[in-house]
Amino acid sequence: MIAARAPGDPPGEMTYRRLREDILFGRLHPGGKLRLERLRDEYDVSVTTLREVLARLVAEGLILFEPQKGFEVAPISARDLREISDMRILLECHAVGPSFAAGDLEWEAAVVGTHHKLARMEARMLAGDRSDTARWKRYDREFHVALISACGSAELLATHERIFDRFLRYQVLLVMFRGTVAAQEHDALLAAALDRDADRARAVLTAHIGACVDYTTQNGLFRTTSGAAA
Repeated sequence: MIAARAPGDPPGEMTYRRLREDILFGRLHPGGKLRLERLRDEYDVSVTTLREVLARLVAEGLILFEPQKGFEVAPISARDLREISDMRILLECHAVGPSFAAGDLEWEAAVVGTHHKLARMEARMLAGDRSDTARWKRYDREFHVALISACGSAELLATHERIFDRFLRYQVLLVMFRGTVAAQEHDALLAAALDRDADRARAVLTAHIGACVDYTTQNGLFRTTSGAAA
């Protein structure tokens, strides 16, 4: 989850959030070595706390660890993106059914509100302003989470959160904005939600998420990114 750091958070939690966001938004590059001494100084935290934080991020698939080699930021690859995309499709397509069925007026308002912010940001990007990628992805995430937020399963939502953030990392690193088509797909998802048409939403989601993988390979985006593999 991408969230603002709370002043009362313990040092370990603050460091976890900072490191996680630095990986998701590309400030720590794919394949980059994570040396404890440098991280200790940069994040102003003890080595013991750092090891605990890095272990959490290893479990999330954002960092790799090998004995004798240490920690490194997880590399990116077309194969990994495909696996993450398939998992995201599976989770969201499953969740829209119960979410659309249970969603009340408050849920509907959240879906409409998050879509409004995303649509405004996409309009800016279509006009050529790509200066705020982080906000674009935050709004995109908020909209997709709102769609499934009434599904009734805390475990499903937590799993989706982890998968979505790994997918988000690719979108940020590769600037994976598909333009008008993507914006129209978001409009179609909003319409399906308001109509409570889960089958239509599943069809749009499958095309919407899967197209991101095709977009990256067709445009050769992996070849221009450090830490990328075939």
